[in-house]
Amino acid sequence: MSLALPAVAALTRVGSGMAGTTAGQDQDRADSPVVVVANRLPVDQVTEPDGSTRWQRSPGGLVTALEPFVAGRGGAWVGWSGSAGEAPEPFESGGMSLIPVPLSEEEVDRYYEGMSNASLWPLYHDVVEKPEYHRTWWDAYVQVNKRFADRAAEVAAEGAIVWVHDYQLQLVPALLRQQRPDLTIGFFLHIPFPPYELFTQLPWRSAIVEGLLGADLVGFQRPSAAVNFVQLARRLHDLPTRSSTIEYDGRTVTARAFPISIDVKAFEELAGSPEVVQRAKEIRAELGNPEKLILGVDRLDYTKGITVRLDAFQELLEDGVVEAPDTVMVQVATPSRERVEHYVHMRETIEQQVGHINGVHGTLGGPAVHYINQSVPREELAALYRAADVMLVTPYRDGMNLVAKEYVAARSDLGGALVLSEFAGAAAELKQAFLVNPHDIAGVKNQLVRALRLEPAEGAKRMRAMRRHLAKNDLEHWASSFFEALQAQA
Repeated sequence: MSLALPAVAALTRVGSGMAGTTAGQDQDRADSPVVVVANRLPVDQVTEPDGSTRWQRSPGGLVTALEPFVAGRGGAWVGWSGSAGEAPEPFESGGMSLIPVPLSEEEVDRYYEGMSNASLWPLYHDVVEKPEYHRTWWDAYVQVNKRFADRAAEVAAEGAIVWVHDYQLQLVPALLRQQRPDLTIGFFLHIPFPPYELFTQLPWRSAIVEGLLGADLVGFQRPSAAVNFVQLARRLHDLPTRSSTIEYDGRTVTARAFPISIDVKAFEELAGSPEVVQRAKEIRAELGNPEKLILGVDRLDYTKGITVRLDAFQELLEDGVVEAPDTVMVQVATPSRERVEHYVHMRETIEQQVGHINGVHGTLGGPAVHYINQSVPREELAALYRAADVMLVTPYRDGMNLVAKEYVAARSDLGGALVLSEFAGAAAELKQAFLVNPHDIAGVKNQLVRALRLEPAEGAKRMRAMRRHLAKNDLEHWASSFFEALQAQA
């Protein structure tokens, strides 16, 4: 059954804009048996002191997970370089063919900052902030998705497997299938997927659903998200569904959960290295050797609930349940989307709250809250995890939250305690954490106090169970399970 919606018919008429190529230019067609399509390439361009530039491997978990699958099969990775303007020529790196996709300044503003991050991001995160919907943003989203699909169609070998990633590229599966019906196409959404009642706010809801239905396998972080998608296909488009499958256009589309993870072994080795263990001791000394250290690590984003933990800590100080400098908090907030006005305002609000807490509860010996608004090197982050008595993770909604998993992986000493929002995908796996509802400050305070007063034996038991689960469900397990499920669809 084909919907043949006008929305998708319109997609096929949109040109590839800056790309300057078409699927018919056979001289660009490669023979890549595996193709990853993601918003960003797996490398970053670095400018040297002498003005020359080079490419270096990106530090993200997605690159770590997928590079062996792509490089080991002579595959290709299609993505944006991160800079507006003309794209570099395709090049080889790490055993992969890297296929840059160009974005103009206007497209970065409308497709990326606009449709992706001001429309879809808040909608998919339970409308924590009100999404904005603009037709010019949607038009750019369609145009850029078409360009990504064109490039993937050019480099994929006959019968290749193509794995498309995340909310920026939800139209690519259908657009790619229209050009290359011989391909096996997978899609994975790294963020939450909303229920029917929220998703249907989106003016272009039908086109998004049909875009995803171009895939053979649609992966989500949580089973509830897969259920949401199947329900949308049934209720919006009256498609036949059964359990986790959808009958569409003569094909069976499967929707399943594949919870993403981290490279547990590598992070454990890093955190357990003598240098990091020593640095953890130095961090506590630099903070005045507090009895208890509470840690928060987040990208500066309104979904992360940074103000929730600041409110909870402030109230515990006011109640006299904890006192500074005996108990201190470190909050790392990595800068994010600094061109967006709302993020600038949020940063200012957090800085004001930190200033207020320190003004009232700080001492000559040091502040109650140590706030770091900058990127932290991986080694320093691992040392912070080892130093912290309590890891406080309180997002309002999160697809997974890998910080929580990194903390558990770092604690080979079986020390520490994890306080985790029940609305993070990780809560379904890390069941021995102290789970909280971030909308309930009193509940957050209670669980934080429990974690701070945790007996070492009980803490070790909880941490051991979470670490056991992580060891079995690491990053390689995530990637291989999705890839094998996708191959089974071929």
